[in-house]
Amino acid sequence: MGQNVADLFVHTLVRAGVTRVWGLPGDSLNGFTDAIRRSGELEWRHVRHEEAAAFAAAGEAHVTGELAVVAGSCGPGNLHFINGLFDAQRSRVPVLAIASHIPSAEIGSSYFQETHPQELFRECSDYVELVSDPAQLPWVLETATRTAVERNGVAVVVVPGDIFHRDAPKRRPSAPIRATRPRILPSEDELAAAAGLLNDAGRVTILAGAGVAGSHDEVMALAEALQAPIVHAFRGKEHIEYDNPFDVGMTGLLGFASGYRAMERCDALLILGSDFPYREFYPENATIIQVDVRGEQLGRRTPIDLGLVGDVGETARALAPLVRGGRSNAHLADSLKHYRSTRHQLDELANDDGRAPIHPQYVAKLVDELSTEDAIYTADVGSPVMWAARYLRMTPDRRLIGSFSHGSMANAVPQALGAQAAAPDRQVIALAGDGGISMLMGELLSIRQNDLPVKVVVFNNSSLNFVELEMKAAGTVTYGTDLVETDFAAIAQASGIAGFRVEKASDLAATLKRAFDEPGPALVDVVVARQELTIPPSITVAQAKGFALYALRTVFSGRGDELLDLADTNVWRRLFN
Repeated sequence: MGQNVADLFVHTLVRAGVTRVWGLPGDSLNGFTDAIRRSGELEWRHVRHEEAAAFAAAGEAHVTGELAVVAGSCGPGNLHFINGLFDAQRSRVPVLAIASHIPSAEIGSSYFQETHPQELFRECSDYVELVSDPAQLPWVLETATRTAVERNGVAVVVVPGDIFHRDAPKRRPSAPIRATRPRILPSEDELAAAAGLLNDAGRVTILAGAGVAGSHDEVMALAEALQAPIVHAFRGKEHIEYDNPFDVGMTGLLGFASGYRAMERCDALLILGSDFPYREFYPENATIIQVDVRGEQLGRRTPIDLGLVGDVGETARALAPLVRGGRSNAHLADSLKHYRSTRHQLDELANDDGRAPIHPQYVAKLVDELSTEDAIYTADVGSPVMWAARYLRMTPDRRLIGSFSHGSMANAVPQALGAQAAAPDRQVIALAGDGGISMLMGELLSIRQNDLPVKVVVFNNSSLNFVELEMKAAGTVTYGTDLVETDFAAIAQASGIAGFRVEKASDLAATLKRAFDEPGPALVDVVVARQELTIPPSITVAQAKGFALYALRTVFSGRGDELLDLADTNVWRRLFN
């Protein structure tokens, strides 16, 4: 019996280094899943929701840097991919989605479960194509795979279910597809122009983003030459924060006052591999030089004086010798002093003051202290990313993964699935919000089904907490953000996962240690303060006015007790710490 299209799919993926496929089975996908079963060369990783499958594939790709694969059945099945694929695309990780389709003869007839995946996924992918004839398959699949790994993005192959069962075309296979590693460097004239601008500036600050990955030493050498403090965007944290004597923290809505100040007071800002989106945090009067391997990203967030297309490491290595020696360290010293003060203030808030509910800063601090030096963290969008940004310390081997560009809720647990499958011997910790874990709660069953020792820490404040903060900043009375009080530890236990609930700070350290020592999966449900304020590093007049309006409107709405709780949680501890 000859090879069919599904067999060719599996063979091509195996040659590309793929070891597992995330998804849910379904009738239109039966040919493909059967080929996986017969081959014995790929793992089928079953999840409870296709959105989680896409997030899991992205989590795997984050950890390995290699192609990850997700597969789903026609219509509503693969339609669920959309959120996870958008996240993978915006995070720039290589994911291939196999979207099976209705029978080819029925396309265009409003058949049962008919959609048009090639149109639906176009916005969240670098390549999407429908295979309507088996002869297309080798070319389409190889192009899709190569596009995903070369562009670090999403590629989608749409295959009608009947095509999987057709005979595969005969064609000499191409070499196994792996990402190339080109050297991309600005021209000598461009480097000289950048050096001229930097040499003319008295105070230089570096903003480092995810593009500094793999270039830690080169960026350190350039910062030394420039005597420049290094501010990082959130996605740059895991790559540049560790072993960094120039670190002055993060900027942005989740960041530190010191990071904001180091950028605001510079004469020249050197942006390295960052697409940091918040325009209000860029300096208004500084000379700005931006380095990015993707030329289309230059100047799209703030006006720049010079844009360089190049790999960060290669560019930094070439630029450092052109920097004039004997530079003053006054700006660096001042920025580091302010950072130490800011860091001290943040650390003072991460304590056990003997009061209930528990301060979420203290939870994050203990997670940091009790986890391994090569732990992989995932963090839900909302307040967990705030505490991850401020209290998790990066090392050369730790990783921090989240929906930091797309900003989707419910990402932490499914991304942890993918990370743990890719790194079975490393500690994987999902920092989940009660809203996030509720949204894809079925993935607790996926953890158990796939026998993955993921550790989940739930920040349980019975609210959509970050949304409430946004409402307060806008002067709006909080509304529609209440979540019914839930014992997630009991749900975990019912799912076959070790579950622990913590309501007193004095019990937290021992409980986290016990959970982290579990050989299998574990969940720690921590009841944390709902009214903990997460203030951005730069308070605008509008935000200050918004909080005042919120307070006034809350009193007039008859909910003054909320203000008392807010004061009790925040003012008291700041006065007496």
